[in-house]
Amino acid sequence: MRRFPHNQGRLKTTPKKTNHTKGELHPRNPHRAPYDFPQLIKSCPELKQFVRPHPIAGETIDFADPEAVKTLNRALLKFHYGVTHWDIPNGCLCPPIPSRADYLHYVADLLAESAAGVIPRGPAVKVLDIGVGANCIYPLIGTHEYGWHFVGTDIDRESVNWTNQLLAANPVHGKKIECRHQPSPDSIFKNVVKSGETFALSLCNPPFHASPAEAAAGTLRKLKNLGGGKPPKTILNFGGQSNELWCQGGEAAFIRRIIVESTARPKLCIWFTTLVSKQGSLPAIYRELSRVGATDVRTIVMFAGQKQSRIVAWTFFPASERDVPAGSRHV
Repeated sequence: MRRFPHNQGRLKTTPKKTNHTKGELHPRNPHRAPYDFPQLIKSCPELKQFVRPHPIAGETIDFADPEAVKTLNRALLKFHYGVTHWDIPNGCLCPPIPSRADYLHYVADLLAESAAGVIPRGPAVKVLDIGVGANCIYPLIGTHEYGWHFVGTDIDRESVNWTNQLLAANPVHGKKIECRHQPSPDSIFKNVVKSGETFALSLCNPPFHASPAEAAAGTLRKLKNLGGGKPPKTILNFGGQSNELWCQGGEAAFIRRIIVESTARPKLCIWFTTLVSKQGSLPAIYRELSRVGATDVRTIVMFAGQKQSRIVAWTFFPASERDVPAGSRHV
């Protein structure tokens, strides 16, 4: 975990060394080991048709095949997280389960800092998922792993309706998850946060492309890489909808909106957090956090194989007040 100390309100962006191993998932992440396909097939028999010998050793699937990836996700969610039913509409983002779980484990560590290293668990810990989408991945994993209560928001009403159907089909998880429609695409917290409501954390996987053309090119490039350079047959269930993949100004602009709105409600969350896909987005994010005077800013670097991503987290609370239980405070 990297810290960015403050000096008279100015944010220094010289990072300290991270304390985890490059290429490895979080120590609590159950996906650190290779996929146990025999066990996964027992949980989800339809996965069997997609499993094939790995060219080096063991078994694998074709990660360029959207249906195979979706079925693998279904099996992982059922086997590891007790999700009895999971699906997404055609064209919606099919998230990578291991890296989504990593995000949750790292922000759990962030909360534990103010609790003598003990991760706070249970529904009193409320988490806000900005852009929950139709897949509802963070809430489904987070309720199982930590028992937290989640509020998911999304600007796409059909995604909200779909997520509510998922929650009805998974009542053990659903009793700890709410999904709310955000009617304004230009708002983050307004309209969806209730008066007096507070959270321990906010999460966000922002759209990181700046235009539809950039998003389409990125999706095709990813699929060609997975397919060994061959043009993909389809991007259904893999590429993501427009609001999931791009926005004006890309991820840096979207995150700036979160930062600006967080200053208007500095006690809404103990920690505001977001994924940052592009290293080049960080300088603008740091400048904005310095400008608004965040009390503490962190960058947590995550690895999934050769892929690197990062979480940026900020708070307006002094360290002595970050252990106040969510739900007992008032904005």
